Amino acid sequence: MRFRITPRDTTFFDLFTASAEHLVTGSKLLSELLGADRQGRKAIAKQMNDAEHLADEATHTILRRINSTFVTPFDRDDIYALASALDDCMDFMEEASDLIVLYKLDDLPRRVADQIQILQRCAEITAEAMPRLRSMQDLSDYWVEINRLENQADKLHRKLLAQMFDDVSDPIELMKLKEVVEILEEAADAFEKVANTVETIAVKES
Repeated sequence: MRFRITPRDTTFFDLFTASAEHLVTGSKLLSELLGADRQGRKAIAKQMNDAEHLADEATHTILRRINSTFVTPFDRDDIYALASALDDCMDFMEEASDLIVLYKLDDLPRRVADQIQILQRCAEITAEAMPRLRSMQDLSDYWVEINRLENQADKLHRKLLAQMFDDVSDPIELMKLKEVVEILEEAADAFEKVANTVETIAVKES
């Protein structure tokens, strides 16, 4: 570990933890949305939109802190990259929930719930990992597990697309479903980007 004679602003660790907690909230809301009726989905989508705004504010707080802090706990570019990657996860989940409501998708394939279950697990272990940035210890299990989950999400995504092309005869309905499924896949990719960024930071700081 590098020796520093200048104190670091450790507030960033708390801010990253708070940002990741918003992802846990977002993934839970996304799961709840699937099980709700059309009216209930509108209410949950509103909650998701509110959660996304809170996540945005958490990101902006981190970015403002970068500009006002002389000595950061690790590289400024890496802080920016991690904050942005966490924000992307929430953005994709909020976009998916919004489209499900806007497109009036009453019945979604069963495997969509499986996609969201993977995102929930990604959110949970990401939130568990963020406090460990303070010590940079015991993080490798986190990024290895996220990589495994993202590979699982990739396989599920391919199976889901194949199922949709077999089962959905209405081309407009197929287009709507495909867009939602693709965005959920992008959310999984975004969680992997967070993990990759954490790995980069840990390697630099070791």
